[in-house]
Amino acid sequence: MAESFFATLMLELTDDKPFKNREAARSAVFEYVELFYNRIRMHSALGYRSPMQAERDYQTVRSVS
Repeated sequence: MAESFFATLMLELTDDKPFKNREAARSAVFEYVELFYNRIRMHSALGYRSPMQAERDYQTVRSVS
């Protein structure tokens, strides 16, 4: 699993040019992980929904109950 994540991370973040500095690389990794991977990407454990969609669905069910 970790190997798959890091392979995807490398594909998403590298476009054949190096980062200007360590902070630029750190910022790019943070943005990818926090803004896309953890929020928008479909997760099989959530029925192929994004975490945001799963949370919305959960809140809707809770408010109706």
